This record gives sequence, C-alpha cells and structure tokens, in this order.
Amino acid sequence: MSRAEARRAQQGGARRGIRRFFTWKKVLGSFFGLVLLGMAGFVGLYLYVDVPKANADAEFQSNVYKYSDGSILTRTGKRNREIVGLDRIPKDVRNAFVAAENKSFYKDKGVDFKGTARGLLNTVRGKGKQGGSTITQQYVKNYYLTHDQTVSRKLKELVIALKVDQKKSKDDILVGYMNTAYYGRGAYGIQAAAQAYYGVDSEDLSVEQGAYLAALLQAPNQYDWAIASDTGKKLAQERWNYVLDNMVGEDWLDSGKRAGMTFPEPDDPKPVAGQEGQVGYLVNAAKQEVMEANGLTEAEFDQGGFTITLNIDKKKQKQLEKAVSGELTDQLKPESSKVDAAVQAGAASVDPKTGRVVALYGGVDYTKHYRSNATRTDYQPASTFKPLIFAAALEHEAKTQDGKPITANTVYNGDSKTPVKGSDVAYAPPNQGNVDYGPVTVQKAMNKSVNSVFAQMGVDVGMDKVMEMAGTLGMDVEDQQAVPAQALGTMGASPLQMAGVYATFANHGKQVDPAVVRSAEHIGGKIDLKDPIGDQVLSRSTADSVTSVLTGVVDDGTGSVVRNARQAVAGKTGTSDDNKSAWFAGFTPKLVTAVGIFGEAPPSEGGKQVSLRGMTGTTGQGSVAGGSFPARIWAAYTFNIMGAPAKFDLDTTMGAAVAPPPEPSPSEEPTPSEEPSEEPSEEPTEEPEPPTTQPPTQEPEPPTQEPTEDPSPPTIEPPEPTDQPDPTGEPTIGIPEDPEEPQAE
Repeated sequence: MSRAEARRAQQGGARRGIRRFFTWKKVLGSFFGLVLLGMAGFVGLYLYVDVPKANADAEFQSNVYKYSDGSILTRTGKRNREIVGLDRIPKDVRNAFVAAENKSFYKDKGVDFKGTARGLLNTVRGKGKQGGSTITQQYVKNYYLTHDQTVSRKLKELVIALKVDQKKSKDDILVGYMNTAYYGRGAYGIQAAAQAYYGVDSEDLSVEQGAYLAALLQAPNQYDWAIASDTGKKLAQERWNYVLDNMVGEDWLDSGKRAGMTFPEPDDPKPVAGQEGQVGYLVNAAKQEVMEANGLTEAEFDQGGFTITLNIDKKKQKQLEKAVSGELTDQLKPESSKVDAAVQAGAASVDPKTGRVVALYGGVDYTKHYRSNATRTDYQPASTFKPLIFAAALEHEAKTQDGKPITANTVYNGDSKTPVKGSDVAYAPPNQGNVDYGPVTVQKAMNKSVNSVFAQMGVDVGMDKVMEMAGTLGMDVEDQQAVPAQALGTMGASPLQMAGVYATFANHGKQVDPAVVRSAEHIGGKIDLKDPIGDQVLSRSTADSVTSVLTGVVDDGTGSVVRNARQAVAGKTGTSDDNKSAWFAGFTPKLVTAVGIFGEAPPSEGGKQVSLRGMTGTTGQGSVAGGSFPARIWAAYTFNIMGAPAKFDLDTTMGAAVAPPPEPSPSEEPTPSEEPSEEPSEEPTEEPEPPTTQPPTQEPEPPTQEPTEDPSPPTIEPPEPTDQPDPTGEPTIGIPEDPEEPQAE
C-alpha cells in the first residue's frame, strides 16, 4: 500500500469516528435539548422572578410650588419630576410617544424577543446599549430596575415586562413610562419636560411639541435644540418628522394637518428657581402647613410628589417686598453700624374674609437669614396685645374695681407707675416717657397706648381670662403665667400670629387661622388642609367694638402716620422693653397686615443661640417705635394695593368709629385712684423714645401737666387707591414730614 492510500484510509477512519459522535440525529437532538433546557430555564426564571417594588430613584419627584394664579414659584427635591395622570396628557401626545418608540405597543405582549436577543448578544460582545426594547421594557427598566448593562438585568427585564403587561393596562404602562423617562435639562417625566422645554403644563402640549419631546428620548442631550450642534439639530428634526409620519401611518394623525406642521423650536433653558429672596420662606411655611395638616414627617414629605398652590398673590408679594426695602432695608448700613446689622423685619398680610395669606415677608434673603421673621415667635408683641385685653373685658362683661362696666368710655387713672389694684402680684408699670395722663377714657388710653390703664384692666378682667382669650385668637400661651405684666405683651408672638388675631377682629369675631396654602395634591389626589375660617369665637359686638376703638389709634393716636382720608383704617402700634421689637398691626375692611421689626444680634455677638438686642440708633436715629418704620412699611404696602376704598361695617355703639367718648373732667374719680409708685417696675415696659429727625416723633408731654388734646396731626393724603403699584416705583402714601402731636406709646 502506497503512502497516499494509507493516508486516505486513515482519514476515512477518522471521519467514520466523528460521524459516530456527531450524527445529524445527535445534532438535532442536542439542539432541541438545549431549546428545551432554555425553555425550562426561562420557565424557572419566570416563576422565580417577581415584579419588584419600584426602585427608590423612580419614586423621587420634585415638590412643585405655585403662586395663587398657578404660575410656578419653585420646585424642590432630588428629582425634577412631577408625576401626572393620563388625563393630563393629550391623546395626540401619547400617540406621538408610541409612534416614536413602539408602534406595536397596543398589540404586543410587552416584549420584543428579537430586540432583546440582539441586546443580549451585543452586551455579551461588549457593544453596550442597543435599541429594540418595547415601551413596556423601557418602563420596567426605569421604574423597577436599573440601567446597568448586564445579562442578568436584561433577562429580569424580559420576565418582568411579560408579567407587568399581564397585570397592568397599556394606558397605565404608557403613562408610567412617560412619567419616568429622562428628557434632558434635568427634567424627569413629561410634566417637567413640558415646563423645561416649552414653559407649559403637560395638558397644554401641542402634538408638534409632544412629537419633539418623544423624539428627545432617543438622545436627550444631542437633540436639545439649545445646545445641539448643526448635526444634532438636523437629526432632531429628522426624528421629529419620523414620529409624525409614523402617526400618519397608524391613522393617528390627519395627513393634511401633518403637512401644515412646522418644527416647534423649544424655549431656551431657564434656571430652576432656587431659595433666594423670599422663596425659601414661602416654601418652608407651605411645607410646614401641609406636613402638620397630614401628620407627615419631613422624610415622607421630601420623598416628593406634592403640587402645592399657595395663597400668595404675586402682585401683593412684590409690593410688600418693595415696601420693606423702601421704608427700611435700603436705609440700613449694616457694614458700618452694628445696630443696623441687627435689624430684622417680618410681615404677614391676610384676607380676613377667607383667611388666605396673600403676602409674607420673612427676611432680607432666605439664603442669608434662614429663620423666617414672619413666623418666629421669640419677640414680644408689646402693645399690639392691648386690644386682646379690651376684647376679653367686653366678652366677659368685666367691671372695674368699683363695679363699673368696662367700655370705651370707662375712665381709668392714666398716671404712670400707678400700682394695680386687686392683684396678688404687685405691679406698677411706667407709661411711655413716664407721662401722667390723669383721668383717661379707655378709648384715649388705647390711642396713646397707656400702660397703666391696661395693666389695671387686665387685673379687672382676670389675667387668666386674658390669656385664655389670647389662646383662642391664635397666640401661643402655653406655659405662660397669667400675671399683670403679660398685659403689656411680654410673651412671644409672630407677625403671622398677630395678623390672625387682628383678622379675627376684622372678620367680626369669626376665627381666622391664616393659611399659606390654598390647595395641595399628591400624585393626582387632593390632600387635607386646615380650614382657615373657624367658629365664632367672639361675639360680633365685641369684635366690632375693638375695631371701632382701634380706628381711634389711627385717627388720634400712636398710629396716626397711617391715617388716610379716603380709607377706613384700624390698627395698633407696639414697642417692647429695651426697644428690641416694634410693631404695627393694622387693617382695612379687606386686608389685615402685621409688620414687626426686631433686633437680633449677629452670631459674632450672640454665639450659636439667637441673641436679642435693642434697636436704638437704627439708621442713626433714636429709639424705634411701632409708629415709625413698621407703620410706614404698612402704609407703603397697603395704600398701593388696597383697591377701592371701603368702610367698616360695625355692629357697635362704642369706639372712635362710632362717636368719640367725652373727655373725663378732672373732678371725675378715676379707677383705680392710688398715687403713682415712686419705684420703677422691673417688668418689661415700653421704653421712651427720644426725639429724632425723622417722623413720627415720640416726645411725651411734660409729666407735670395734665395731658390735653393737641391739634390733630396732618392727614395723609394718598393717591386714589388702585390695584396697581405706582409705575414710578416710588411710594406715594403721602407720609407727613413732621407730625405736630407728640405721642407716647
């Protein structure tokens, strides 16, 4: 045998050996065995893999805050996402997404096996992300899984997509996908994308705009018109045309309408509003209100998904900020004056009929002064508390020590440092400037803020009843002692609380609990909120009598700087001990606003704890009284937004708004009649104010003479009220240059 024959014989034997191991039957058997094994493995995987809970990232949303007119105030949260329901996405826009991503969506079983197989193969070969997934699979990836490019993740995606398609409707899957997808510009979900690219809500998207957003999902950054290259813009338009043409092909869009469509260029990106200025104060106040109304923890709230509409009116909010800056902060020089650096302002404005907080001023800037001066309660309300004592007297039909009913006409001893009678606790508060008023009516005592009268009235009523009244009207009196010194407002209060108290007076005794939030929803469902209007907690006659008396404070008292010839105004000033706080709480029939300014030592002086300090020397002047900066802020705000003038509708027979009470004759016996104490009180009092170069002056009458009525100060003549601020940008409230009447608060 030749070598060639031997080699052929050897090769033939080898082939016969191979055939014994690899016959067609064996190959086919092995193939079907692998298929059966794969099927068995898939069945096992299907049984083993359950639909998991949503991943944490998919649950995060932004909380959206809106002004009362529906415009966006800001968004907060870890994700710029607001989940919306199917009813907030037009059908044409939904169809655009199906046309872009998965035309067979409404017919398939949730899985594209060819696309998934291609994706698996490319993952094994290291070629990264490849297309081919259905909308259901993409929704599963976004909502239940992660974006990791692994074989195990893709297999889980396949199984879960099949199960989700069986359990959920196609509409639920589609809206879930649209709410979880990323669109670029930091926008997650269709609502955030609609705002980011077109400045509209999802329900207002046109089909052209919807088609662009659907096109974006293929390459959000590359197709973003604001940053796209020429090539990127060309590809974006091609993708947009592809989406619309597919819609025509599926009979979801009329071809004639399609022919007339032009590419909707999106808006330029806008920075998401942060917490600067007043925004942070408004957001925190709204957040706290929603949390308290629903028993939520901060962690639960910060999970997101809330859409909160505030009662804040943009026009009024802007005017309040303008009034504070024009009348106070623009005049401060914090860099060169420690006193000016310590001055803080807070204000709250409330509609007394609805209880809605229409404007709120929390401080110069949330990012610079975190604590809101509108809601803090660590400063004394001082004489703004006096109307509550009078209200308690009327409500309980209280009498003086000698049995006379307490009304606006009741005569008291108005001398400074007169010891109170009928109290177990000795108290003899000095009046502002140590002025002795002698016999004085309650009306004039309110006008001039006579401390000795209201200290005695508090004892006559019973300080326990006075404190109960304060609690009823919304002040925090827990752990406060019912002692005579409280009659001068020595507990803490916030401008928002005091606005609520005075709003209850303005609302004829029906309780007002100011509400910052108008409505709130969480993922499509409304949530509970407090009712800002409560029960009748004061009789109408009591509330209206207090209002009537408070008009005298403006017409002939410490609040005369806000007197208005066209508009009825009631209010009360307040200045605390050592000049640490100064207030004006005032109202018209339609609007109540409380303004407070406070002295807060900077951390360098007070350490980590807030340290209170006096404001004497603010803007280089003397002491600060409620009739100065606070009243001027109030007037600059109110007279520029109050609308048509209105008169008080009062059911009362007493007070300055009805008829001024007759002045007591010197022979009348005041109540009580003890001589003034020689020793000064150690309790907080209203510090006398030295003369300043700015109105209003607060020089007391000479203590050796009986107080007499000086000529009335000049009347403020504001412009004809209008809903629009003065276009010149300058306050036009007509504040007098130099009030003639010296007053003591």
